[in-house]
Amino acid sequence: MQRRDFLKMGFAVGAAFSLETLSGLFPAAAAQTAGKPDETAGGTPSLVAVRNGSRIAMLEAGLAALGGIGAFVKAGQSVVIKPNCAWDKTPELAANTHPDIVGRLVKLCKDAGASQVLVFDHACDAWQRVYKNSGIQEAVESNGGKMISGADESMYRDHDNPQAVKLKKAKVHQAILDADVYINVPVLKHHSGARMTACMKNAMGLVWDRSFFHNNDLHQCIADSVLLRKPDLNILDAYSPMLRNGPKGKDANDLIDTKALLIGTDIVAVDAAASKLLGNKDGDVRHIDLAAGMGIGSSDLSKIGIRRISLA
Repeated sequence: MQRRDFLKMGFAVGAAFSLETLSGLFPAAAAQTAGKPDETAGGTPSLVAVRNGSRIAMLEAGLAALGGIGAFVKAGQSVVIKPNCAWDKTPELAANTHPDIVGRLVKLCKDAGASQVLVFDHACDAWQRVYKNSGIQEAVESNGGKMISGADESMYRDHDNPQAVKLKKAKVHQAILDADVYINVPVLKHHSGARMTACMKNAMGLVWDRSFFHNNDLHQCIADSVLLRKPDLNILDAYSPMLRNGPKGKDANDLIDTKALLIGTDIVAVDAAASKLLGNKDGDVRHIDLAAGMGIGSSDLSKIGIRRISLA
């Protein structure tokens, strides 16, 4: 069975999923104007949803809608980019953030005058193989960035998290604590324990002891982890979401081609939109509701400014 076919047969876990409207996040094709916003909210939007272009074209269009990379990165600032880069999988299997997105983002930050751009994740598989086989290391280094290890405990520092419910303290990677700008760049996929991986779940890769999350209410700890340091910007690779067998996946039949990218400053809103792309209903992903209840962001997409852009 091809991946489009199993989705049409009802694999998505929530309300009916439409490849045309992506569960209502985008209007039907008849209402779209190629290359132009489908909806423009007054002022700077909290969320930009882009579809139907190359990964690089969607990244650049989404950033432009938020004022460009210069709205987030100033000359002389240090930047840390945190992708999903945890699994020894090649790019076409979408277990990690696609290297095209990470590489172009590094270049944009360097072009904006960043003093340095560091990229890391606390990988689950052997980190050297993950960095290489994901394609992320080559993409980062060829664009002037630097990959650093997430596998060295000495690079993590104790950090208090007083507003958290469960995760009151954690060892956090020093690159995150020291950077002027923190950009969160996960990939969208199913997760067997957390229901989905998106922007908030990606924060687990900032800490040394991930077992604490699994032993102390995973969803609450995911919401708490955002408070360790809120990202300045969230860029979610939703080009080929993994709809089953996450977080690592088995093969390309676990994926569906949606050709979408979500970008925003409100991490909860980005995850709420992402949840719809996986076919979830409101309330299905508990850490989204927990984070909204803690005041971290908004999960009600009807109450935020959304810019919708179709590039084709």
